[in-house]
Amino acid sequence: MSADPEFEDLVKLYYPDLYRFGLSLTGSEADACDLAQETFYIWANKGHQLRDPTKVKAWLFTTLHRQFLQARRHETRFKDEPIDETSPELPAITVDCVNRIDARGLLSFLEQLDETHRAPLVLYYLEDLSYNEIAETLAVPLGTVQSRIARAKIKLLQLLNETTPPK
Repeated sequence: MSADPEFEDLVKLYYPDLYRFGLSLTGSEADACDLAQETFYIWANKGHQLRDPTKVKAWLFTTLHRQFLQARRHETRFKDEPIDETSPELPAITVDCVNRIDARGLLSFLEQLDETHRAPLVLYYLEDLSYNEIAETLAVPLGTVQSRIARAKIKLLQLLNETTPPK
């Protein structure tokens, strides 16, 4: 029995992105791999229900994120945070900070952010999803996505300025 060529193409196209997103959520390569595989398993069973084929990427990311939430539901819950009108100013980035950071270091800093802030930041900057797609993927209001990304950037810049990345 041969696999569906369209399914194989879909896996080749989106598996790396889904894996990276899963890794950013879980911090574990094995868990990220499991999430990506579970997402494609669900696609194999329910993908035919998608009416607009241009939304495959958003559907896959949404499914992966929902699987992550389902697995973590007993550990943590998403809470909508009110927007603080007096948010602190962005910290200045020192030249030393820019010179010492690399991709691995940045990922280690991302892991230090709580998941509610890390997920939208990763989806926006690493997976190139729009705010609307992120809101749909995470099932939160657009304003919440915007505030979480803004807060995540502030926290990330604070971490970058305060510490050196682990080796």
